[in-house]
Amino acid sequence: MGCGAEDELYSGGRCWTCVLGDVVDDLLTNQATGSMANELIPLAAALKSMKRANSGLTWIQQKHVAAFLRNLAGAPDITHETFDGLPDSRTREYVRGLLIEHGVLPRRDEFRTRYENWSAAAVDRTIDPQNRDIVRRYVRWHHLRRMNQMDEVTRGAFLRAKQQVTVAIDLLNWLTGHGTSLTELSQAHLDLWQAEGPTTRRIAEHFLKWAIKTKAAPAGLTIVTHRRGTSPKLDKAGQDEALGRVLQAKGYIEARDQAAAVLILVFGQQAERIAELTWENVTVTDELVTVRLGSIKIALPSPLDEPWRQLAMNPSHGLTAAHPNSKWVFTGQFPGKHINPGYLTQRLTRLFSTRAARLGTLHELTKLAPVAIIAETLGYSPITIERHATDSAAAYGRYIAAVRT
Repeated sequence: MGCGAEDELYSGGRCWTCVLGDVVDDLLTNQATGSMANELIPLAAALKSMKRANSGLTWIQQKHVAAFLRNLAGAPDITHETFDGLPDSRTREYVRGLLIEHGVLPRRDEFRTRYENWSAAAVDRTIDPQNRDIVRRYVRWHHLRRMNQMDEVTRGAFLRAKQQVTVAIDLLNWLTGHGTSLTELSQAHLDLWQAEGPTTRRIAEHFLKWAIKTKAAPAGLTIVTHRRGTSPKLDKAGQDEALGRVLQAKGYIEARDQAAAVLILVFGQQAERIAELTWENVTVTDELVTVRLGSIKIALPSPLDEPWRQLAMNPSHGLTAAHPNSKWVFTGQFPGKHINPGYLTQRLTRLFSTRAARLGTLHELTKLAPVAIIAETLGYSPITIERHATDSAAAYGRYIAAVRT
């Protein structure tokens, strides 16, 4: 018998919610005992109470998801260690996230844990045993030490650490293939290695500085780095045109994409920082919408405020079990996580080049206000803004010098 609610029927006179409830109970019940583990009851309740029951049913009836949940129901313990012992998959991490969001598993620094697991396997890709020890020390005493000093490792820090170690291993394996050790590394070796490969090899600069500092490599070696100021920038006319196109496409572009586009085109924000924005940084009233990017709240005039009002009125976090009480403005696909910055960039790329737009915006802003004010308002370091000011010939460094005298 169905619940009797006036809702869209799924089959046999029963609605989506009723069918979803039966499927959830079946999958999360231990087949050996005939009962559901106490740790899984909050998860079952969250899944069964989803506002979008049809989406939940579509997800849970996938063969790999159903098989995972049935295996989980039979597990002797529900712990992070239990999950770590299972094959790595998106389903494993998604269900782990659900259990964290609903209080079954404690929160942990996922990116730090992922980096530890990744680096342990990456070290083994180093051919020479002596170089393998160098990479192991680089991981432990450089990257992991830095991560231990963070409150929580960010996605950006995780990806940068992975990339730097990957390039370091590439360099060391190249040296091994050329019969040379790191202690015998010369500038000629470095120049040849960098010339033969992709531009990402310049990232080896980070490893090289560490190796020289720890006396694992000779002093005085340098990597040819990226020349600043060579990346394309969207000019003022292009920025205005892109902003108008974004704001006038109401109904064709999602409000969250419009809101993110405003932060890039008007305030030069990076996708990673936009993704990490929480509702604590946003205030929406009948009179005003403000967003805190640095240490100052910025008022958004009409029509820049419209996407933010729509987001506040129709937050997406309550529609599924993944984000029951999310703090993120831009919720992601994984439970409790904000949107992946790369995915956000991909969505906006169909509208404009996010990198060119951000660089162009910062280029223009340095013509309008002092470096110190821009940095404080937008949450950038003064050094970063100073570089853009120099590039745009704004020369606001003189302003800072005058203030200090």
